[in-house]
Amino acid sequence: MSLSNRLIPVVLAAAAVVNAKLYTAMAQLPGLNYDFVIIGGGAAGNVVANRLTENPNFQVLVIEAGPSNEGILEEQVPALALNLYAEDSPYLWPYMTTPQVGANNASQRFLRGRILGGGTGVNEMFYSRGSSDDFDRYANVSGDQGWSWDAMLPYFLKNEKWVAPADHHNETGQFDPKFHNFTGMNSVSLAGYQWPMFSRVIQTTQEMPDEFPFNLDYNSGNTIGVGWVQYTIGNGTRSSSASSYLGPQFMNRTNLHVLVNTQVSRVLPATSGKGKTPHFNRVEFSQDLKSALFVATASKEVILSAGAIGTPHILMNSGIGDKKTLTKLGIKSLIDLPSVGQNFTEQPLVPNSWFANSTDTYENFNNETQLDIDLAMWNQSRTGPLVSPIGQHLAFLRFPKENSSIFETREDPSAGPNTGHYELEIANGIGLLTPIPAGDGHFISVQTVCAAPASRGSVTLNTTHPSPFNSPLIDPALLMDSYDLFALKVAIQQAVKFLSADAWQGYVLEPLDDLAQALTSDEALEAYIRQTVVANEHPVGTAAMSPKNADWGVVDPDLLMKKATGLRIIDASIMPYVPSGHSQAPTYAVAERGADLVKATWA
Repeated sequence: MSLSNRLIPVVLAAAAVVNAKLYTAMAQLPGLNYDFVIIGGGAAGNVVANRLTENPNFQVLVIEAGPSNEGILEEQVPALALNLYAEDSPYLWPYMTTPQVGANNASQRFLRGRILGGGTGVNEMFYSRGSSDDFDRYANVSGDQGWSWDAMLPYFLKNEKWVAPADHHNETGQFDPKFHNFTGMNSVSLAGYQWPMFSRVIQTTQEMPDEFPFNLDYNSGNTIGVGWVQYTIGNGTRSSSASSYLGPQFMNRTNLHVLVNTQVSRVLPATSGKGKTPHFNRVEFSQDLKSALFVATASKEVILSAGAIGTPHILMNSGIGDKKTLTKLGIKSLIDLPSVGQNFTEQPLVPNSWFANSTDTYENFNNETQLDIDLAMWNQSRTGPLVSPIGQHLAFLRFPKENSSIFETREDPSAGPNTGHYELEIANGIGLLTPIPAGDGHFISVQTVCAAPASRGSVTLNTTHPSPFNSPLIDPALLMDSYDLFALKVAIQQAVKFLSADAWQGYVLEPLDDLAQALTSDEALEAYIRQTVVANEHPVGTAAMSPKNADWGVVDPDLLMKKATGLRIIDASIMPYVPSGHSQAPTYAVAERGADLVKATWA
């Protein structure tokens, strides 16, 4: 999630890019019959497309709703990512949540990438795998030890290519190389520009080691502590699934076709199928979203990788979901799976900002003159303040002892002792969606996240506008479980304590008005949280995996859809719980294993 709210005007042209071959119109395709049709060119879909086309005998089509990522400056320059979030952005789905009861009944934008690369093309590029506990819980819940941490770590490594930061500073003591790979696909690096506040963060871990221990590498499986952010950035440039897994050397494979600007409406069963188990082998799509519908056929599998929102939306429009609900909407029920669209899990986030006694923060380049200078530096050498997003340190922490009594009356929703109850995102600039006060200024923010939420929401069909090309009803259920509100209260109190260290004396000034008032009482803090909470944009769980014979869930542990053949789901929607970090890296790993499961089926 972004850590700033300022849109920066782009004043220079993008650097030259290599033109990989893409199809922008259905008529350009050589045909509509493939071995595999992949729905969605995001984090997961592009991984699967790359791995399947390693076999020259497999013909693969990827269908992506958004445009190509090529030549988009904001997509390439890490610190300009926020420009992609403009209200009328062509690179985002026009999603809004339902009114959030726990957030003062506000409806909020729900940012999902609509571009080749999906979320990896518009996110803040944080590379956080989650804890070993998260994946061991996936293994236990699904009954498949292939989802355990030890089994999944090789897939994380297969995805990753650790590279030097843009400024080539000495990385010693900022990450642990034994948990990383230097020859994988996605570039991963540390911050490539050194802000003066960095030393204050590390000094705080030395002053308060019991409450805020230093963690050399939160991607080791043990997330607890304060560590340096790792990003999907290489050479000062975003590394997305489009630029890595669909790089020119892969796009030139003759067995890979990628069709952009094309939205899928439904998956369809075979026309000549016999027996009680539906076999899905066709994908219906449109480019004008009005009348012209086309169908692509997969002789082996249809692979649904449309994400935690798009995947259940397509399934329900296809007649796969709760039978009673679909029948009421006039949709013929093909498979009764009540879990489709349920178990929607999202982390609530609250931005918190303070005035900083500094003239060297991210606010520096919020004017065209300075941006001209910084962007010229980026274009020339891929260096300077634009090579990294605003957030530079992450902390994953468990409740202090005095707050742990809550678990005497309820179950701990976190996956285990290596897993944070809450997260602090420490940044040298103002927090997400926080208006800059009159007179401008310089700021520091410590955004707080409930890393392991107890609330569960849903994705359902829009009964008022039921067209497959209209947005679904998105309900992340922010703060609907009182535990999540409790966790954010603790997180904010701990953020205040973090900034009370001697390291921040004279640097951190007063909090912004709303936060200052919130810190006066428990009631004021609760009101502040409900007023400012937003989704952290890490949705999972809406097509969750479960044991093979379970009467709940949507896919089996091999990611094949229950009660059907021919249809496999590979994306973040299959995770039964949200990983206690950021969802990008886990989705890559899920896709790497998913691709292996597909290849094993057709070996």
